[in-house]
Amino acid sequence: MFAIFGTGGVGRELIRPAREMLGLLGRHDLTFVCDDPTGPVEGIPVIAPAELNEDDTLVIAVGDPNARREIAARMHCRLGILQSPNVIVGPSVKIGEGSILCDHVTLTACAKVGRHFHANIYSYVAHDCVIGDFVTFAPRVSCNGNVTVGDGAYIGTNAMIKQGVTIGENAVIGMGAVVTKDVPANVTVVGNPAKARGY
Repeated sequence: MFAIFGTGGVGRELIRPAREMLGLLGRHDLTFVCDDPTGPVEGIPVIAPAELNEDDTLVIAVGDPNARREIAARMHCRLGILQSPNVIVGPSVKIGEGSILCDHVTLTACAKVGRHFHANIYSYVAHDCVIGDFVTFAPRVSCNGNVTVGDGAYIGTNAMIKQGVTIGENAVIGMGAVVTKDVPANVTVVGNPAKARGY
């Protein structure tokens, strides 16, 4: 069974790409998981975490990196990768288990993305980037080459990250921000050029 944890907006957005991905494998065993199942969602069964077994494969469809980390810590089944069929993955790219790559995502070449990475629609990760665990890219994030992103960072919609920049753990990059300099851990930056919130 291929299971998606979360029946909210992120989970429902993954129904079509998950069905397409599984269909290419001749599978039709998509299931949702949530802590308080109340019935099918869009015709897909919903089960409780206790109903998962070791042979099931799971991804966690929760956008908040900290919430995703908490859920992952209590799941005890295999982690899969949900990759829309129209994703482009270049040579020597490494994708961590539990990752979700939505429609039209591009990972160009020699990039490494960590466990439970979320890349939303039309985002890209360019050459030689290193993306940590539990990182979220909202739609249309532009991450240029040689960028390092620490664990748990959240990059907002339409943010642009200059080549060679380092973004620290648990940093938040606001929507539309243009990141031209390194961002320390646990800092929120916004604007063009991106600056720490409050300035």
